[in-house]
Amino acid sequence: MADQYAQSGEDIRPTEAPTIPAIRWEEPPEGPVLVLLDQTRLPGEESELVCTDPPALVEAIRALAVRGAPLLGIAGAYGVALAAARGFDVDEAADALAGARPTAVNLAYGARRAQAAHRTAVVSGAGPERAAGAALEAARALHAEDAGASRRMAAHGLALLDELLPGGGHRILTHCNTGALVSGGEGTAFAVALRAHRAGSLRRLWVDETRPLLQGARLTAYEAARNGMAYTLLTDNAAGSLFAAGEVDAVLIGADRIAADGSVANKVGSYPLAVLARYHHVPFIVVAPVTSVDLETPDGASIEVEQRSGHEVTEVTVPHVSMIGTEAGGGIAVAPLGTQAYNPAFDVTPPELVTAIVTEEGVLSPVTAEGLAELCGRRAG
Repeated sequence: MADQYAQSGEDIRPTEAPTIPAIRWEEPPEGPVLVLLDQTRLPGEESELVCTDPPALVEAIRALAVRGAPLLGIAGAYGVALAAARGFDVDEAADALAGARPTAVNLAYGARRAQAAHRTAVVSGAGPERAAGAALEAARALHAEDAGASRRMAAHGLALLDELLPGGGHRILTHCNTGALVSGGEGTAFAVALRAHRAGSLRRLWVDETRPLLQGARLTAYEAARNGMAYTLLTDNAAGSLFAAGEVDAVLIGADRIAADGSVANKVGSYPLAVLARYHHVPFIVVAPVTSVDLETPDGASIEVEQRSGHEVTEVTVPHVSMIGTEAGGGIAVAPLGTQAYNPAFDVTPPELVTAIVTEEGVLSPVTAEGLAELCGRRAG
């Protein structure tokens, strides 16, 4: 199982660059491991979680120690490689990883890609070591591809912003966390805002807290601070007043799954922003790699939405205390004992509320099933 927190960084100031990458593969003498920056402990400290086997990685994924659609795909691929290298049943490990968070299509994509590479090697007569190497090569390739996709999405996204909002001075509202913590590169939606910041065209990044687990407050604000961006944190329910005051020029979010019709599943709270954006005539832009598009899921109603534990709503967990293995009663109660909670991890925004989908292959606007299929075809080609 995981050797949890084998290495911890010192408490860091928000403006300091992180010293630990979000994910990396290491091969110490005792055997290969997957090392994660434990996101449940941010922003209080940078601490590493060392996974020595697939069950430990599955637990880390469910506890959100590693999270974010593209990074989950990378983690899933490395998890299969870890299973192969450590002598676990590769198919069982791939199934467990793919099902750890059902809404995030990238997770299954990454696990299946490494599984297929391993299977192909075995069928061709490769021994266990060579087959494990093939799975690891597939994981590393996905990792590198995602970094490249992040760069291209940032460029496409900024070009779109400049087209829709000429003159710069962009005031962007974002939800959840979509930066380097979720990617092999600098992220998805956050990468666009970061590119705008570097170009001198970002006036303000509005950061939703993103309840109940505060990925915006803990993670996006952390990344914005260390990049020197002008940002302001707000509670999710303050977004409406921000729109009404005319302070939002565009909404940029990521996606955990995009259905064939263009419906977008993202962190819960995204759909209300789309409704607000439409009413206030503000562009609502989704930034995601093509690997987040699932043409096998026909529409938004077909997307399985992950339901998380009610204690995430009825209790508050201090960020620097590990959430690995946390059960009800592990936090500070903010509701009466026995209170039932509705806690979907995601909601679904229909395509008619999406101004554009930005991918590494280009921008789709208006969002249609035909256009989405064409974008996916470009990558396949």
